[in-house]
Amino acid sequence: MTAPFLAIDWGTTNRRVYRIENGAVAATERDDRGVAAMQSRGFEQELAAIRERCGDLPVLMAGMVGSTIGWREAAYVAVPAGIEVLAANCLSIDARTAIVPGIAVDTEQRSDVMRGEEVQLLGAVAAGLVPRDAMLCQPGTHCKWAAITRGEVTSFTTAMTGEMFAMLRAHSVLARQMTAPVAAGPAFVDGVRQGAKRDLGATLFGIRAGGVLGRLAEDDAASFASGALIGSDVAARLAEGGDRDFHILADPELGGLYRLAIETLGGSARIVDSHAAFVAGITAIQELRA
Repeated sequence: MTAPFLAIDWGTTNRRVYRIENGAVAATERDDRGVAAMQSRGFEQELAAIRERCGDLPVLMAGMVGSTIGWREAAYVAVPAGIEVLAANCLSIDARTAIVPGIAVDTEQRSDVMRGEEVQLLGAVAAGLVPRDAMLCQPGTHCKWAAITRGEVTSFTTAMTGEMFAMLRAHSVLARQMTAPVAAGPAFVDGVRQGAKRDLGATLFGIRAGGVLGRLAEDDAASFASGALIGSDVAARLAEGGDRDFHILADPELGGLYRLAIETLGGSARIVDSHAAFVAGITAIQELRA
């Protein structure tokens, strides 16, 4: 079994630390000390504090800590990429500290990148949570849709679905209508169907018009907007053809919205434990590096 180590999923705004022993989580902590909060304190001091709290152990990090705004840039590896490729291309900070690289698509047709998500995606495969040939969805601020072939990430697409929803809710003409929580009900499903079949911009403005004309209840506006955005995203993925059976790496609430949208548009989906996938992925990488 792998010797005890600390795994850090270090994003832009949040950070989660896992103490992993014999492949299982012995302790964990989560805070808002993402890389964006590091300007006033160095990463070296921050990591020393983590080791003081969680154990003086080897550390393997993933996420935005390896980006241009993080500690040091860990160069992207190109698709196709599996666990072995990630392990072989980790960036060593010192003998006991390393950062997992991200994955990139870089062709004449398009460019795309991910950091941190690759550990969950490949970890889901390593843990047997998904098949070695599968379509995976990772909802969030920037939703990832990834094709896994023979246990490797062979292609992926990033959609700014979550960020677009947040911007609409905070800064758009729709903000005053979008105060209620999103619910997986009729308004959400209607939004999914409308977002899948119409011009997305026109569908979103229809929220404003529907409110003015009394056709859309204010309590339904956020749910309809969320459905429209997710529905447009899902419809684009289904239109690409291929596997219509998706595995969603997310918490039950957000994952449930994506599953409902996928099933509404004729696909099938099941939710996978994203935290278990991350632990499996980061442990598999550490085992190969040991």
